[in-house]
Amino acid sequence: MIPTTGHRGPHPPKGSTMSDFDDVIGRYIASWNERDPQRRRTAIEQIWTEDATYTDPPVDVAGRDAIDGMIAAVQGQFPDFSFRLGGPVDAHHHIGRFTWELGPEGGEAVVVGFDVAVLDDTGRIKSVLGFLDKIPAA
Repeated sequence: MIPTTGHRGPHPPKGSTMSDFDDVIGRYIASWNERDPQRRRTAIEQIWTEDATYTDPPVDVAGRDAIDGMIAAVQGQFPDFSFRLGGPVDAHHHIGRFTWELGPEGGEAVVVGFDVAVLDDTGRIKSVLGFLDKIPAA
């Protein structure tokens, strides 16, 4: 394998550009912040495949209904917090990785995580694998 420089890979999903990958991840983060259940569900249907999966240390779910329920549960657990990207999306082929933060608007992040998203050929998310780097003390 030949090392490359920069964080942009040469092969975005078929028919997409790397800015499209950034857009999908931006909409992914926005869906975690969408408090209106109907708008959140619409966003989920637009960015996730029907049989998508999401796995992180506390949860392993499949399908849009389960993903929607998981996001609603996290919003219930952290009602005054919002998600934001912690840096640029690093992507190649159909895979992107990014750091995210959860905390009060304009405040220090209480939770920090690292996700790897896999897109299908249409540019929809088919899986996310998450890792938690910082969590609140119990």
